[in-house]
Amino acid sequence: MAKRLLPTLNRVLIEKIVPPSMTSAGVLLPEKSNKLNSGKVIAVGPGGRDSQGKTIPVAFKEGDTVLLPDYGGTEIKLDEKQFHLYRDEDILGTLHD
Repeated sequence: MAKRLLPTLNRVLIEKIVPPSMTSAGVLLPEKSNKLNSGKVIAVGPGGRDSQGKTIPVAFKEGDTVLLPDYGGTEIKLDEKQFHLYRDEDILGTLHD
């Protein structure tokens, strides 16, 4: 049975995007050439609360591709897959094509 994690408050569940280490022609790429630290949003919490108790919604939605900081987040392993849990304010931005 597959587990599903629903984040609390302003937390966001991310699956990191692993850039390819080889081109389609078979040329190995150096590790530094694919350094962009990005991920796909899998699940989003309902949002944090302000001092009056009103909900502050999370800035991201499921399916967004986001830019992540080099450090931080909490590693989580569910059904042999690796995920990371970040707070909304720790994510650097959204990536668009």
